[in-house]
Amino acid sequence: MSNPDLSVIIPVYNEEEGLQTLFDRLYPALDALQRPYEVVFINDGSTDRSAALLRRQFEKRPGDTRIVFLKGNYGQHMAIVAGFEQARGDRIVTLDADLQNPPEEIGKLLAAMDAGYDYVGTIRQNRQDSTWRRWASRLMNRLRERITRIQMTDQGCMLRAYDRKIVRAIASCNEVNTFIPALAHTFSSNPTEVEVKHEERAVGQSKYSLYSLVRLNFDLVTGFSVMPLQLFSLLGMVLSLLSGLFVVYLFIRRLIVGPEAEGLFTLFAITFFLISILLFGIGLLGEYVGRIYQQVRGRPRFLIEAILEAPPGNNPHSGETPQG
Repeated sequence: MSNPDLSVIIPVYNEEEGLQTLFDRLYPALDALQRPYEVVFINDGSTDRSAALLRRQFEKRPGDTRIVFLKGNYGQHMAIVAGFEQARGDRIVTLDADLQNPPEEIGKLLAAMDAGYDYVGTIRQNRQDSTWRRWASRLMNRLRERITRIQMTDQGCMLRAYDRKIVRAIASCNEVNTFIPALAHTFSSNPTEVEVKHEERAVGQSKYSLYSLVRLNFDLVTGFSVMPLQLFSLLGMVLSLLSGLFVVYLFIRRLIVGPEAEGLFTLFAITFFLISILLFGIGLLGEYVGRIYQQVRGRPRFLIEAILEAPPGNNPHSGETPQG
């Protein structure tokens, strides 16, 4: 079976309320591109009716639909990696199932790839997110750029296009925790960004809580740079120097003024501050050690329970003539 020109990978986790709307918009948008394509849905351990709706859609469009069922909930990025391993297309587009990024915008990304770019990121126009999420996103963008030197205007938009070589490189990595857009950027030789529309989420709710967003960005920072450890080491050197000077100052003051009790609470405050810095450093070091521990165990990043796909030669959009 020849490979299609385009693979669209969509991770799904408890999206039953919006899946039918996604189907109704996605397939006409892809048909309009007039390219051989496949849609690869990754069911990331959904506990609602998402799996049943995906099966029903496969029965309607078996020739250009594939469903990968994971044995548990491994997270959005691991679900996308599972899709990368299964994708057959020469160009791969990732898309969220919540329709905040319209599937009609996929053509913009493919046009950029036709111009010679091997990785196409996106920038959301008139972003329809809450104020705190936009503020937190800008803050983390700046922090990530300073620490990792990876230049992405909008790191939170999952509508992106990848050349197959980049996808193979990402799939070959065995990282347990990773951030796919940043990893793709490091593998790309000619990246670019395009502006895309952004719509308000019509049904359901975001799967990313505040903790999840912080966790994701912490993975991004610690997964692509050791600068946090270097900064903490530098901070430790500065604090050690200041603490030594402060001890000398207190010793000289004791010789000149004599015993004092008025500065006791100031010493307590300074001590608690230094202890908090120490605990933060231990936590940061533990984050890196924990990542090493997860890697050396060598456990599978995800397990596939089943794959629904049509037999070879039964894809009307693959460029193959169906066999009788």
